[in-house]
Amino acid sequence: MEAVLMQQTAAAGPETRRCVGKITLAGHGLGVVRLAATARCGASWGVRARPGLARAQLAAEEKGTEIAGDDDARAMRLFVGLPADVVSCDGAAVSRPRAIRAGLRALKLLGVDGVELPVSWAVAQPGSEERFEWTGYLAVAGMVRDAGLSLRVSLLTHGRGATLPDKVADAATTNTESIADAGAVDDAGATLLDTVADAEADTALPGWVADALAADPDILFTDRSGNRRKECLSFAVDDLPVLAGKSPLQAYEAFFRSFADAFQDFLGSTVTDVTVSLGPDGELRYPSYPPGCDREDGYAGDGEFQCYDKHTLARLKQHADSSGRPLWGLAGPHDAPRYDDPPESSGFFRGSWQTEYGNFFLSWYAGELLAHGDRVLAAASRVFGGKQIELSAKVPFLRRRSRPAEATAGMHGGYGPVAEVFARHDCTVLVSGMMDAVAGSEAEEVLAQIKDACTGHGARIAYENASLVVASDGAGPAGIWGGLLTADRTRPCHFTYQRMGAEFFSPDHWPMFVQFARDLEFTEESHEDDLPADGGQMAPFSGRVEHGAEKEAQLA
Repeated sequence: MEAVLMQQTAAAGPETRRCVGKITLAGHGLGVVRLAATARCGASWGVRARPGLARAQLAAEEKGTEIAGDDDARAMRLFVGLPADVVSCDGAAVSRPRAIRAGLRALKLLGVDGVELPVSWAVAQPGSEERFEWTGYLAVAGMVRDAGLSLRVSLLTHGRGATLPDKVADAATTNTESIADAGAVDDAGATLLDTVADAEADTALPGWVADALAADPDILFTDRSGNRRKECLSFAVDDLPVLAGKSPLQAYEAFFRSFADAFQDFLGSTVTDVTVSLGPDGELRYPSYPPGCDREDGYAGDGEFQCYDKHTLARLKQHADSSGRPLWGLAGPHDAPRYDDPPESSGFFRGSWQTEYGNFFLSWYAGELLAHGDRVLAAASRVFGGKQIELSAKVPFLRRRSRPAEATAGMHGGYGPVAEVFARHDCTVLVSGMMDAVAGSEAEEVLAQIKDACTGHGARIAYENASLVVASDGAGPAGIWGGLLTADRTRPCHFTYQRMGAEFFSPDHWPMFVQFARDLEFTEESHEDDLPADGGQMAPFSGRVEHGAEKEAQLA
C-alpha cells in the first residue's frame, strides 16, 4: 500500500488524469492521495471532516442534548477494513506503519467514521498456555485513536478456507534454503518467505489447535466424501475438552477476555464495536461450499451437508433416539446432492425434504447451528456485557434465493430464528458478503427480509461487503450499494467496506470510494452551494484545473 501511495505522485499529470482535488500527506514523505474523480470537474466541493456518529452522540450527551430520531433515522456509520496483515505474524509489530498512518489520515479527512481491525486468534495466542501477544494490535489501536477514528475489532476464531496461491503453496512445501529467490523483494517490499509466512498465518488456526486436530481429525467439519474443513472447528465439540484439556468455548472465552483486559483503556472510546466469529469466514453457517472454494471464488452451487464427523453424527444419533426414530440417526440424507449437482437432480430436494424425515433432519441441522451461535454469543456477553461497545456477529448473505442453499448452510428456518438469538444477547446482525448485492432487486428483497426479521425481534442490522469493488463500467460501490444503504427498508446502522490496501488506494478504485463515501454523507437533494465552507465542518477543495495543474490541500 505504501508503495502505491508513493507512486501516485510520480504518476500524476494533467495529460493522464484530471482530479477534483488531491491531498498531500505532509511530513510523511508519502506523496499524494487522490480524493476525487472528475464527475463534476467544473465545480468546487468539500469533503466533510466530521467526527462520526458515535463521537457526535457522545458530545451531544455531554451537552445534555440528543440526536433527533430513532436508530433508523440517524446517520449510518461507515467503517473501512484495515489490511488483513496489518499486524506481523508474531503479533509484535505493525506492518508498514507509515502507510497505515497515511491511510488513516486520508479516511479521517474523507469523513469515514472508523476502521475495522481483524484480530487473529492464531497470532494473538500461538501457544496453548494462556499467554497472549497484543503488542502489535495495541499499537494499531493507538494509531487509530491518534487519527481520531473509531475502531471495530473482529475477533477471529477461524482460519480461511481458501487454498494458498500456487507460488506460495509450492514454496511452503519446499525447504526454504533451496528456494533460489527466497530473499527477492517484490513490488510491495516483501520477500517470498514473508509471503509464505503471511499466507500460512492467514489460513491457519493456532498451532496448538492444529496439534489437537492431528490427535482427533473429527473435531473438524466433514462432508459425505470424508473431506475435512480446516478453517473452523465442528460445532459438535463446543463443550468437549478437545483442545489441550479445554473445550473450544473455554478457549474462545479466554481469547475474548484477554482482549478485553488488554484493551480496557480503549473500550468505549476508540473501540466502539466488537465482532466475534461464529463459523467459517466468521459467519453463522456451516461450511457448505466445496473445500478450497467459497463465494469469493464464484461458487454458485447449493453446497453439501456437513454432518459426517463422528461428534456431529453422535449428536444426530442422540436426537434420533430421543425422537423415537433411531434409524434416522445413522447418517445424513443418503439422496442429498453433491457440491456440483443441481438440487433438482437429487431425491432429497425433489421431495423427501418435505417429508417427516426431511423436516426432522433439517430442523435438527439448523437447530445445531443456532445452539452454537447462542453458546458463543453467551460467552461473548459474559466478557463484554456492561462495556460501552456494540457487540456484533456475522450471518451470511447467500448468493441467491435458494431453499437448498439455505438448507445446507443451516438457514432452513430463515433469518427470523437467527435474529431472535442475536437479540437475546443484544448483538447486532452483521450481514456479510455484500458483494452479491450487485444482483439488484433480488438482493434488495433479501436484505429487506433480513431487516424485517431483525426489526421484529429487536435486533440491529449492519452490512459488510466481501471484497473491493472496481467496476469496469465506472459505477463503483456507489452505483452498486448506494440505494441499499440509504433506503428505509434496507438501511443498516453501519457498513464496513473491505479492505484497505494497495488496490484500495489505486487510481482505479480510490476515486470511486471517495464518491461512494460522499454520496452516503450528502444526499441527492443536497447541493454543493448549501454545504458550509467554514466553521470546521468542511475542508474546501478547488475543482478548477488551471493550465493543467491540480491544486493541493495539505493536512495540517
